[in-house]
Amino acid sequence: MTDVIASEWLKLRTLRSTFALLAAAAAVLVPAALISALMVADWDASPPEEQAVFASADPGVLVLPFAQFCLAALGALVITGEHATGMIRTSAVAVPDRRVLFLAKAAVTAAAAFAAGLSIALATLAAGSLITGDRPAPIASTATPADALLQGLLLATTALVGLGLGALIRATAGAFTALAALIFVLPSLVSFLPWDISPYLLPNLAALPALPAVAAMTAYAAAALTAGVAATLYRDI
Repeated sequence: MTDVIASEWLKLRTLRSTFALLAAAAAVLVPAALISALMVADWDASPPEEQAVFASADPGVLVLPFAQFCLAALGALVITGEHATGMIRTSAVAVPDRRVLFLAKAAVTAAAAFAAGLSIALATLAAGSLITGDRPAPIASTATPADALLQGLLLATTALVGLGLGALIRATAGAFTALAALIFVLPSLVSFLPWDISPYLLPNLAALPALPAVAAMTAYAAAALTAGVAATLYRDI
């Protein structure tokens, strides 16, 4: 298993798409910080009654959804890229136990996404703190390092969901479309339902209390891994 993980790690870190997606996920912090700074400037110039109803200038509001999509896309590409090039057949010959092959991909994807996601979340937290300074809520974010840790876990979970969808769909464009619907479209559609399930949708899990958030992320990751293993085992490569 260790050799397979090392092989998958080598594949991941030698792909240009890996660094392009990680760079895109990090780069969105720049416009997000600019928007936050403009909100703070507007707050400073507003009378107290208007200041009291401002939204938070937390740059994470913009950064987190975009980073989710980038890291989910990274997870999908781990497997759809191999289907596109035919390398998946070579991998299956080298590692006859397809469960080991898929789980090695999952381990590498989760580790890379968590490291990147936590770094982005901490950088976003620091940027928000610098921009809002000692200003009170609601303009100042109430996020803490513990919240950044949950966001890092959420980004790793989202990458695993991307991997699972990639294993099921096998096509990069199809997987990206499904991920965009899951992250950006579905949260808007559920507002029309008679019951509120939005806190348990993948993009919103980090806003839950810690224990329910971790439990929900575990459920999403388990579902993604189960679907990915089943697709890898029972479908022709």
